[in-house]
Amino acid sequence: MDRPPPTRQPQPGGPSAHLPGWPMVVMLAAVLILHAALARWAITDKSVTADEILHVTQGHFANRHGDFRVQPENGMLPQRLHGVAAWLTGAPTPELRGNEAWRTASGTMISHQFFYETGHDHFPMLVLARTLNLLFSLGTTLLVFWWGRRLGGPAAGLVAAACYALDPNVLAHAALATSDQAAGFFLLTSGTLFWLQLLQPRRAAMLASAAVFGLACVAKYSAVLLLPLMAGLIAIRILGDDDRRRWWRLVPCMLLVHGLVAMALIWACYGFRYTGFSANVPPAAHYAARWEQVLPHIGIHGTVVEVCRKLQLLPEAFLYGYAWVVQSARARSAFLAGEYSIFGWVSFFPLTFLWKSTPALLLALVSALIGLTLRWKRRTTPIRTDLWSIAPLLLFLVLYWGLSLTSRLNIGHRHILPTYPVLYVLLGVAFVRLPFAGMVRAGAIGLLVAGQAVSAVTSAPHFLAYFNSFAGGPANGYRLLVDSSLDWGQDLAGLDRWLKAHNSGPSAEPVYLSYFGSGEPNYYGIRATRLPFINGFKFMHPRYEPRPGLYCISATMLQQVYSRYRGPWTPEFEQTYRRLRQQTPDLAAWPQSQWQEYDELRFARLCHQLRTRAPDHTVGYSILIYRVSAEELAAALD
Repeated sequence: MDRPPPTRQPQPGGPSAHLPGWPMVVMLAAVLILHAALARWAITDKSVTADEILHVTQGHFANRHGDFRVQPENGMLPQRLHGVAAWLTGAPTPELRGNEAWRTASGTMISHQFFYETGHDHFPMLVLARTLNLLFSLGTTLLVFWWGRRLGGPAAGLVAAACYALDPNVLAHAALATSDQAAGFFLLTSGTLFWLQLLQPRRAAMLASAAVFGLACVAKYSAVLLLPLMAGLIAIRILGDDDRRRWWRLVPCMLLVHGLVAMALIWACYGFRYTGFSANVPPAAHYAARWEQVLPHIGIHGTVVEVCRKLQLLPEAFLYGYAWVVQSARARSAFLAGEYSIFGWVSFFPLTFLWKSTPALLLALVSALIGLTLRWKRRTTPIRTDLWSIAPLLLFLVLYWGLSLTSRLNIGHRHILPTYPVLYVLLGVAFVRLPFAGMVRAGAIGLLVAGQAVSAVTSAPHFLAYFNSFAGGPANGYRLLVDSSLDWGQDLAGLDRWLKAHNSGPSAEPVYLSYFGSGEPNYYGIRATRLPFINGFKFMHPRYEPRPGLYCISATMLQQVYSRYRGPWTPEFEQTYRRLRQQTPDLAAWPQSQWQEYDELRFARLCHQLRTRAPDHTVGYSILIYRVSAEELAAALD
C-alpha cells in the first residue's frame, strides 16, 4: 500500500489565501475575548450548581490537606485547579474533629459546611474557580482553530473556532467549575498528539503525547476512551505505511512510555501516596461507599481494580473513583420527554443533540454533507486523500458516539460535549471548500457564524438551559430533559431577584420551594416553606400544610426524576396517599420517616397536577413558578 498521502493544504488563491497573518491573529483574539466575556456573564450570574460545590471542596482538601475523600469520582486535576480559588480567597476549613460527615466521607455534607457554615462568603471563591475553568474552553477553541487551519487553512480555522466558542452549550460548561470542559480539552489534545507522534515518531513528540495522556487520565475517567482510539490510530497508521515492520518495535515502545508517564502523573496528582486519606486530618471510616459495596457489582472492572489495589499500582482514591463511576453508570434514574428509565435509551443522546444543538450547527451539518458529496463527485484526487487527513477526527466521533449510544448514564447533554470541537472543525473545513462561487461560499460562512452568534447572545446568560427552536426553545425544555441538560441548581440567585421584584412587601404571597441542586436558599435570604428537596444535605425540614401561594419548583423536581415516587402517578401511589391522608390529624405525632414519606408522596401528587399546565413564570428556565389557588391546591391534594 502507498505511504499515507500528505495532509491537503489549501490551494493558492483559495478562500484562506486572502487572510494574511495579522488579521487572522486579531480575529482569533476577538473570538477568544467574546467567548470569555459571554462566559463571564454566566459566571457572575448563576448560583452554584450540583457538582461545582463538590469540585471546589475536593480541590481545597486535596491542595491544603492532601485528602481525597470528598469527591474521588471526578477528575482530580480540574478539582485541584478549582481548589486554587479556595486558597486565593482564604477559605477556611470546617471543623473536622468529631465531624460525622467527615468520618463517613459524606461529600455533600462536607461541601455544605465548607461553602455555607464557616462564615466565609463562598461566591467570590466560586467565581474565581469558574474563571480558572475558562482555561480549558479557551484552550479547546485554540485547538479547534489549529485543526481547522491544518485541514483547510486559516479561514477554516477561524470559522471552526468562532462557531465552537459561540455555542451556548460550550459557554454553559465553560462557565462552571466542573470537569466537563477539561475532559473535552484533554481528550482532543491527547488524541491529536498521539496521531502526530505516529506521523513523525520522535522522542519529544512521544513524551508530549504521553504527558497529555496522563493529564487526561486525571481530568476525567472518560479518558478510558483514549485506549481504543489509540489502538485505532495505530492500525490506520500501520496500514498506510510501506515499511510496516518498523512498527513492531515502535508501537511497544510508544505504549510503554505512555503507560509509565501516565502512571507517574497519576501518582503525582495524588501526592505520591497510596491511601486516599491524609494523616494530617481526622481519620475516615471509609469512602462514601465501602469497597465491598462497589467491587462485586462491576464485573471485570472490579477484578482489575482489586488487582491494582493489592499491588498498589495506582493511588487508592484514583481506583475507588474509577470503580464508583463504573457502578454509577450501570443504572441511574433518567428522564426523556415524559418517559422514565434507570437503564437509559439508545435515543437519548441523538435526541439531546437534536434538541440542544444550535440551528446553525444542525443546518450546517446537512449543508456540509450535501456540499461534500457534490465535491467528492467532482474530485480529481482519490477520496482516501480527504479521509486520511480527517481519520483521527472521524475515529474519535465513531468511538465516542458508539460509547454514548450504549451508555446507561443518560443524565446530561454534557456527556457528548467532547464531540462538538470535532464537529466544528469538520464544518469549518467543509464550508471553506464548498463547491460554489466565492461570494456564495462567503455568504454561507457569514450566515453560519451569524446564526451561531445569535444563539449565544439571545440565550445569555442562561446557556445551560439552551434548547433550539426546533425543540420549542428553552421554555419547553422542562418537558424534554432535566438535570444538567437544563436544571443543575443554577438559578437560586435568579429566584431571589425575581421574588424581590415581584413578591415583596405587605401583599407578598406565601412562597413554597422545591429545589434541585447544591445551593442554599438561606444564603440568598429566600424565605420559603421547603417542599421536598433533592440535594443530599439530609436536613430535616419543618412540617407544614400547603396553602395557596407561589410554588417555585425546579424542573427536575417537577418531573420527579429522583423521587422514590418518580414517574407518572400510579394507582399504587394513590392508594398509599389516601391511606396516609386519612391520618393527617395526627401529623405532629408521626415518626420522621412516616412524615417524610407522606410529604414526598403529597408533593408528587401536586407535581402530577402541575405538569398538566404551563408555569406562570420561570427563572432562568430551570425554576418554574406556579401561582396556585385554593381551588387548584384542593384539586391536587384532596
